[in-house]
Amino acid sequence: MITTALDDAELTAGLARIKAHVTDMSDLMQDLGELLTDSTKSRFGEGTAPDGTPWAPKSQATIDSYQQREKKARVDFRPLFGPTGRLSSEVFYQAGTTSMEIGSALVYSAVQQFGASKGQFGTAANGSAIPWGDIPARPFIGLSDEDRANVNAEILEYLARITAA
Repeated sequence: MITTALDDAELTAGLARIKAHVTDMSDLMQDLGELLTDSTKSRFGEGTAPDGTPWAPKSQATIDSYQQREKKARVDFRPLFGPTGRLSSEVFYQAGTTSMEIGSALVYSAVQQFGASKGQFGTAANGSAIPWGDIPARPFIGLSDEDRANVNAEILEYLARITAA
């Protein structure tokens, strides 16, 4: 039998550091927010969902609508790129002490993420359906396999930092 003695003071101090950092993980949540915001924004350039599937292309009706409204502007044919380019640039995160949320405050972002059926939101004053056609889901928020690996690496790095302090 092998016996190992533990330095109780050192063990207690290490556990106290972990406990203090587990109740306030703001640094980790900030790091994860930056990581996932960058990853999400890069998916717009790739035109893919977090699982790697390509987004559905813009419908011809959407392209025609942009061309009518934006006579002086060039129409961007890439999915999720409208005349303003706001959706791709306004992805943000909010980090708390034990959680982090990533998303977009734009009203139409949920429709782009989850899709919508023609008329799902009722009708306009002129009787036309809202939306006026089916909108396929084009998920842009979520975790890719690479994101999962990077999040796990950040967590392990965080734990190494707080236990070494």
